[in-house]
Amino acid sequence: MWIADKYIDHVKEETTAHPGKSWDHMLMGFKLNKLRTKLLPKKGISKGYQKLEAMMMSFVADSLARPESYVWGNIFSPCEIMECFGLNTLSIECLSCYFSGYHLEDFFIDYAQNTGIAPTLCSYHKTFVGAIDSGAVPVPQYAVTTSLSCDGNLNTFRYLEKKKGVPFTFLDVPYRDDEASVDYLAEQLKEFTAELERRFGKSFDEEKLKNAIRIENETRKELMRFFKLQSERYYPGELISHLYMMMGMHLLIGKQEFLDLIRFMIKDIENYPKFDGKKILWIHLLPFYQETLQSYFNSNRKYQIIASDIIIDSMEEMDETKPFHALAKKIIRNLYNGSYSHRADMVGKLADTLHPDAVIQFCHWGCKQSSGGSLLLKEKLNEMDIPMLILDGDGIDRRNSHDGQIKTRLEAFLEMLENGNPAETDGDAGKNSRGQITEEEQERAC
Repeated sequence: MWIADKYIDHVKEETTAHPGKSWDHMLMGFKLNKLRTKLLPKKGISKGYQKLEAMMMSFVADSLARPESYVWGNIFSPCEIMECFGLNTLSIECLSCYFSGYHLEDFFIDYAQNTGIAPTLCSYHKTFVGAIDSGAVPVPQYAVTTSLSCDGNLNTFRYLEKKKGVPFTFLDVPYRDDEASVDYLAEQLKEFTAELERRFGKSFDEEKLKNAIRIENETRKELMRFFKLQSERYYPGELISHLYMMMGMHLLIGKQEFLDLIRFMIKDIENYPKFDGKKILWIHLLPFYQETLQSYFNSNRKYQIIASDIIIDSMEEMDETKPFHALAKKIIRNLYNGSYSHRADMVGKLADTLHPDAVIQFCHWGCKQSSGGSLLLKEKLNEMDIPMLILDGDGIDRRNSHDGQIKTRLEAFLEMLENGNPAETDGDAGKNSRGQITEEEQERAC
């Protein structure tokens, strides 16, 4: 793979020197990677995860090649509505991950901060803002974001509208789950649909949205079937495989091709042996670049991530006869909306279904709700006798993750998990000998 590494280095050098002139080479790399994943899939991972990677690389490369074919969004934007207009949704968080494939996240983050962006802003957002502000990446015609679940969404999209003239719709997601809140958000979704009609000159067909919801309901059922099978069988994948699955569930949900892929994975996993190692339920973001985590969770027969909460963040069946209200309920009842106790309860239900041996929560630097709520989740899992490890780091900025620290804490946790007494590890590392929360843990929760 030295040729690919050389090309990555070339694009990084070109972008840092002349960001406004590097897009064609960056896009060419995405296209070449699309071909590579189809013709020369990664060895050592399952066919299902190979196909998933190829699908997501094709989705991003094909979309970026035609700026008129996509809109920007955040990860929780209602892609089902955009699909009705033949538009793809590219989330700024996922695009930042793709830019980091060229190891450009540090350059883009520094560029954003040097132009006045606050250092405390989420590094996914800073990467994206720096990529656009520097002129390295072209802009589409339109964008949409929600207030769920990051408080940086509105400010980031406002900034991009002001600096680059990209108009956007802001969907204000109510905190409460009641009939009035659902009506309120459903009306916003209808207004957003009308805005897409005006801007793109296409008529909205409600039957397309109903069909997308039918497919989405089936996809979610099939994915839960797959997760259950993955908790029973060894199905080799990589840390980044779960990131691709998260992307698919948020950017391709409602599309038949993605449902077909999940069904293929269900059939494919039946050809793999029983899994006798430790099953891990992952919480929050996946730092796909982190070396220690890769060494323990990339195609490892001893430890397997069986699911992640951010992949299936809504579990209820949607009423296709009332598509806008169905989408509104889905967004409002997302486990990342509302109080953290709501999220803890939903993670508990997922654990009840999949029976993991342990839970690992990754607290992304700058994500206040994740760090602040980790204690509530730990209490919930303690009630269920499920050990939990809390890791701190950065999902995209390598400079904010300390491999040595992660390695020490992870290995201690896994060792205790193997020995049957994980409560002595970082799952309760924030407590003193009397089970009380220490000052260090209290500070992390603030």
